[in-house]
Amino acid sequence: MRKFSARNLMVRILLHLVLFCPLLANAQPALFDSDSVLNIKLMGDYKSLITDRADEPKEHPLVLSYHDGNADVNIPVSTRSRGNFRRTIGACLYPPIMLLFDDATKSNTLFREQRKLKLVVPCKSDDLVLKEYMAYKIYNLITPMSFRVRLVKLSFIDPDKKKNPEPFYAFLLEEEDQMAKRNNMVAVEKRITPVLTDANTFITMAVFEYFIGNTDWSVEYQQNIKLIAKDSVSTPYTVPYDFDHSGLVDAYYAQPAEELKLSAVTERRYRGYCLSDLNQYNPSFELFKKLKGQVYSLFETAAYLPAGTRKSCLKFIGEFYDIIDNPQKIKKDFSYPCDPNGTGGVIIKGLGSEKKK
Repeated sequence: MRKFSARNLMVRILLHLVLFCPLLANAQPALFDSDSVLNIKLMGDYKSLITDRADEPKEHPLVLSYHDGNADVNIPVSTRSRGNFRRTIGACLYPPIMLLFDDATKSNTLFREQRKLKLVVPCKSDDLVLKEYMAYKIYNLITPMSFRVRLVKLSFIDPDKKKNPEPFYAFLLEEEDQMAKRNNMVAVEKRITPVLTDANTFITMAVFEYFIGNTDWSVEYQQNIKLIAKDSVSTPYTVPYDFDHSGLVDAYYAQPAEELKLSAVTERRYRGYCLSDLNQYNPSFELFKKLKGQVYSLFETAAYLPAGTRKSCLKFIGEFYDIIDNPQKIKKDFSYPCDPNGTGGVIIKGLGSEKKK
């Protein structure tokens, strides 16, 4: 047997580490691999960002800072306000924000894989942001074809100001191309009707939108829906996002489209296409039933959720499970798109809607 001296053994270990350090670095947890709350700061003249509500907002330079366990990591970023509704309603303290990263400044950081990230911030109360974050986490349980999210505690810091806002909850949303790549697909944009998308995925997605009480979506205009596919000519899969107008979140500013004839966003309406055979919903219903314990656990173990918020969300979720356990209620609610006198033909287009022709 060949023998090694202690010195030779140490040399071999060091050589091994040198050769494989890049692999070890890449093996470090990425941004969306953790459920822990990430404390981040946006430092600089943040007021110019949050007051920029123009149709074509400018880019504002700030510094994103976080602590990696050893030291503070500072990354220069460009930021701009984004979205239409929240930027323009005026009552919101903060607009939705886009973070833009430079390749040269993000290497060896938690944000090393990011190009641009949506930062979802509260309009006024971070209670609403927490509930929307939970909606994303529920859909993550249902399918990997979903946007991952990372909860953050955000601080705006301007060194020139004597007083800055108190830290509040927000969350980062996975980039569309990364979500598609993670599923071995590509993002596609095309005008398409729901029946031309993958049927099983669409039905489960539409049941999920009903589950959270969200009617603010359409495949036809890709309103709060993204499409991914194996390639540009393959059947696309539907991926939902942007749930702040859902009944689960129950934002004070959210209203269903007038054409839907709903009294409030907390009134559920199934908005998938007509299926004459209701047994086609059974696989989706069974999936939701199978995940019920995990869904409830998400809320029960979320220490950051106020007790009242947790209770109201679980009550709303419980109502969904009562419905899918009742054949009469299933027939009433999930046959609705087949009713020629109903509003099942209304599709959402931006901030308005139109009737299918």
